[in-house]
Amino acid sequence: MPSCNNSIPQPLIFILAGIPGLESSHGWFSISFFLIFVITIIGNITILNIIWTDKTLHEPMFLLLATLSVVDLCLVTVTVPRMLGIFWLNAKEISLEACLTQMFFIPSFYVMESGILLAMAFDRFAAIWYPLRYTTILDSNMLVKMALAILARAVAVVTPAPILTKRLEQFQTQVISYSYCAYMAVVMIACGDISNHVVYGLMVIVSSVGIDLLFIILSYTLILCAVFHIPSWQARSKALSTCGSHLCVIGLFYSPVVFSVLSQILGYHMAPYLQIIIDNLYFLVPPMVNPLVYAARTKQMRERVLQVLNCQRK
Repeated sequence: MPSCNNSIPQPLIFILAGIPGLESSHGWFSISFFLIFVITIIGNITILNIIWTDKTLHEPMFLLLATLSVVDLCLVTVTVPRMLGIFWLNAKEISLEACLTQMFFIPSFYVMESGILLAMAFDRFAAIWYPLRYTTILDSNMLVKMALAILARAVAVVTPAPILTKRLEQFQTQVISYSYCAYMAVVMIACGDISNHVVYGLMVIVSSVGIDLLFIILSYTLILCAVFHIPSWQARSKALSTCGSHLCVIGLFYSPVVFSVLSQILGYHMAPYLQIIIDNLYFLVPPMVNPLVYAARTKQMRERVLQVLNCQRK
């Protein structure tokens, strides 16, 4: 790492290194990222089209799923094309303004997705605990309020990141050892006291992903308590099956974050390239897998997908 003895003023152009230490494998990574991008686009557009055209799916659970698909599409759109530019065209330069823009939108969409998963957990909680009042609890007004709250929180939590970064005056280097403009990756190459930036980064994780995960666990604890009090095994199995796809998505979304945090708490120091790969998994894998999970495990979606496939074969 360069020393601050030879610091430079805030550069107008940064250099994204991609995945340092695995430069020879950038070609293979590019193929994987491209396939993930294509599958994500096709899968989420299919989900949106099915929900849009089938009026019977205009229920809270599927409207939240449609919102999740929109956010997933936005997330991969602001992430993958830049990565592919690095891997395929060696387009590593990124302007300060573009870097700050990416620094805002990528975590914003990630925080929004976490909020949507919490809203979906609340949806399942209301459906199982208050089945007779479910449609009145989660009416259109409530869904709009939830969506606005998710958007407002993401903007409020992430907006300080580019503002604080803009105030950094001296840097050790203009090379960012990452495949995108991550806030902490930029902060780590700055000179001077960065303790406030580290505290802010931790606050973002706790106030978004941490709180969401806590309430999701609470929701599903209450859901399981209600389900296991149902006398009929068939009704109990049906109730659990409605939550299965959501639990799969939650596990996939939060497991990289939990693994990363636990590894740091336990003092396990990962190789830098491994940390970057895991961080990329935050943003790439859930948007790809979400539509596949819901299409496979949700009865209504599965039937509609099969109908679409049968129509195309004919």
